[in-house]
Amino acid sequence: MSRLRIYEDNKHEAPVAVLENHADIAAALHAVGVRFEQWEAGQPIAPGATQDEVIAAYRTDIDRLMAENGYRSVDVISLKPDHPDRAAFREKFLNEHTHSEDEVRFFVAGAGQFTLHLDGKVYEVLCEKGDLIGVPDGTPHWFDMSESPYFVAIRLFTNTEGWVANFTGTDIAERFPRMNPHASAGQTSEA
Repeated sequence: MSRLRIYEDNKHEAPVAVLENHADIAAALHAVGVRFEQWEAGQPIAPGATQDEVIAAYRTDIDRLMAENGYRSVDVISLKPDHPDRAAFREKFLNEHTHSEDEVRFFVAGAGQFTLHLDGKVYEVLCEKGDLIGVPDGTPHWFDMSESPYFVAIRLFTNTEGWVANFTGTDIAERFPRMNPHASAGQTSEA
């Protein structure tokens, strides 16, 4: 189940709000300029589908976002718990950073946790199958795929070479919960 937990940025012990209804999550994130949608495949996707087959299943929504926001490229990324470089990939995204373009991810399968730092608050967004998140350029955030990652995600880019992380140099991400793959869906562990 998708979830949004909102914290004061100086108090990681307990969230000030927890939302699990998709419409409530979307409204709260929209209020701070973040896109959150749910998509459904336009055609069945078989396990092990190719990148082209995955993109074709969501082509209508992809084309809509590309037209609305000027995205110029799309790809599919997949990561499983047995990937030999999973720890290095996870570490790459765990510190607070920004990008000079939007970070747009749609979860075809699995889950990932985006955490955004905006206006004195921290917004921890657990994205699961069917969720799209659009983090605007310049937004301080971090991403956790857990120690045992599993996700298939569609990514949209303005820059055809992909995005580059610009790290803020703060340690705020270390003070907030990490994604816990061993807990039931929708739970995280404390850092």
